[in-house]
Amino acid sequence: MVTAMIIIFVIGYVLIALEHPLHMNKATFALITCGILWSIYAIMGHDPEMHEAIVTQLGDACEIVVFLIGAMTIVEIIDRYGGFSFITEHIKAKSKKHLLWIICSLSFVMSAVLDNMTTTIIMVMMLRRLLSDQKERWLFAGLIVIAANAGGAFSPIGDVTTIMLWMDEKVSSIGLIINLLLPSIVAMVVPVFIAQFFLSEGRVQTITKLSDKNPILHEKHPHLSKAMLIIGVSGLLFVPIFKTLTGLPPFMGIMLSLGVIWGVTEFWVKHFKIDSKMGGRVSSALHTIDMPTILFFLGILMAVSALSQVGILADLAQGMNTRIHEPVTMTTIIGALSSIVDNVPLVSACIKMFEGMAPAGTVDPYLLNFVEDGLFWHLLTFCAGVGGSLLIIGSAAGVVAMGIEKIPFFWYFKRISWLALIGYLAGVGIICLESLFPFFLQSGG
Repeated sequence: MVTAMIIIFVIGYVLIALEHPLHMNKATFALITCGILWSIYAIMGHDPEMHEAIVTQLGDACEIVVFLIGAMTIVEIIDRYGGFSFITEHIKAKSKKHLLWIICSLSFVMSAVLDNMTTTIIMVMMLRRLLSDQKERWLFAGLIVIAANAGGAFSPIGDVTTIMLWMDEKVSSIGLIINLLLPSIVAMVVPVFIAQFFLSEGRVQTITKLSDKNPILHEKHPHLSKAMLIIGVSGLLFVPIFKTLTGLPPFMGIMLSLGVIWGVTEFWVKHFKIDSKMGGRVSSALHTIDMPTILFFLGILMAVSALSQVGILADLAQGMNTRIHEPVTMTTIIGALSSIVDNVPLVSACIKMFEGMAPAGTVDPYLLNFVEDGLFWHLLTFCAGVGGSLLIIGSAAGVVAMGIEKIPFFWYFKRISWLALIGYLAGVGIICLESLFPFFLQSGG
């Protein structure tokens, strides 16, 4: 059964990568792969609690999917009201290279406060107001994915996996920031520095009109642009605060923010007599969010959860600990694997596998890597987050960018993956150098 499931997953993964040559949406293959994997498990697994297992896994996947729907809708309504135009009009980039540094730096900082997925949605939508050439937008979007994943790696609330490790007390908030801030900056700066030499010369011109389908809302009601930008971004920033205060999952916070914004837009439409053709309501924005990307996300998460359910990921962690028994190599491999399978179940399996390896009072040099703020946990946090940039479907940020800008899998693989790999390995190297100085590893205690 396990072998059959691995073969099906690999075939599905290859078909997803061949989306453009086959002229079929990647969601098709993700959903079929998901259905086949769970069918094999249901028929051959003989698990009496299979129904409960699939409901649990679906719940975990839907938390992310519902969050994605809410975030994409909020970003779409901000764009409709011209909120991003308000920002782009104030970006004074002297050249495209200068713009690349500004966009990636913003993505890095925002991802530390928001999550990498929301940050990528915002920044890619802003790109559409700044660059008309699709290939240039693809390059920028690829670097945004790298910057967003790197920015989320050093912040306790920057990524799902960092939240998991922080809540499980594998890393402390201060220790995480002190130990991973510099490696994360390096993982972003090195690829951007190299990529700037592939940009053509030329000044940046703000694009004021993206579509001729409907009148642009902010041209008729410019006074609402800044207000919607403030309300929308505040709603997104509210999510991590809401989670900290209530302990509820992030999707609940995004739903609350969306509800408030929905109410505000309904009031505006009535009060300012906004033409319905302009799409000023949230209900109108919901019709234009990228549902194929959302369904692809659901399919791939559930496909990976099937592998996790049969213990493949846990067995992988056990095998690495037995055969490799060296934290830097293990975590570097785990990071590379996170570009193929979802990093959430991968990190979850690692937490369960390695959490009992460092009992209180241990003096074994190898086991000290597994104490709170130990080298293994810092490397795992960095590698699982940044390693997802190696392939475009290796992270939530990549999947979102792929869906919005229709970036081909192999285009990203040829032009962005090697840049991400250089930054990834450079960051790992910085962490290894930091481990030579006790200040870094002991600072989180």
